[in-house]
Amino acid sequence: MNALMEFLYLPLFTIAGVPTTLAEGLAFITGAICVWLVARQHIANWGIGIANCLLFILIFTDSGLYADAGLQLVFIALGAYGWWNWVKGGGPADTLPVSRTGRMEWVALTGAGLLGLAGIALLLTFATDSNVPLWDALTTVLSLLATYGQCRKRVESWYLWIAADIVYVPLYAYKGLYLTSILYIGFMVLCVIGLRNWRSDLAAKAEPVGAAA
Repeated sequence: MNALMEFLYLPLFTIAGVPTTLAEGLAFITGAICVWLVARQHIANWGIGIANCLLFILIFTDSGLYADAGLQLVFIALGAYGWWNWVKGGGPADTLPVSRTGRMEWVALTGAGLLGLAGIALLLTFATDSNVPLWDALTTVLSLLATYGQCRKRVESWYLWIAADIVYVPLYAYKGLYLTSILYIGFMVLCVIGLRNWRSDLAAKAEPVGAAA
């Protein structure tokens, strides 16, 4: 295990005087592939995403981003659920279709998000040495809500991911994770593509209903 850790923390190159490790490089590659596959509704995204989470647990723990590190464990569990839901959620004759988030669902998600933000921020403030408790908590909550929406194939999940990425980019740069910061700029581009693809898919499924009416 120690040999594996030493291997993953081998420096690849330096950005702004900060060495970028092999673990961060692998996280960059698997993260980009994962989001690209999600945008195309390819089920392989879940397995690659779980591998990406394992890498980020190491990276974020080492950088003092404890909420983001713990978030990866939740992502792994949600990844297993999303994998199953994409296969079985649409029933025996179809895979899970793209849909919109309902009004009451939004109310529940907003309430859960606000409670989660307050709870995680307080925990990080008083129980860890984090120097970015609010921002770490905010990205954690936005990511959880977005992942829930992704598991259910809610088109609005892309808006939540874009909001999270807007915060992630400067946060990771501040922590010296420059390659990861660049990755999340790419994520924003892929999120826009994913949003466009899912909206097109949703519109295509609605066309026969409109024609029939």
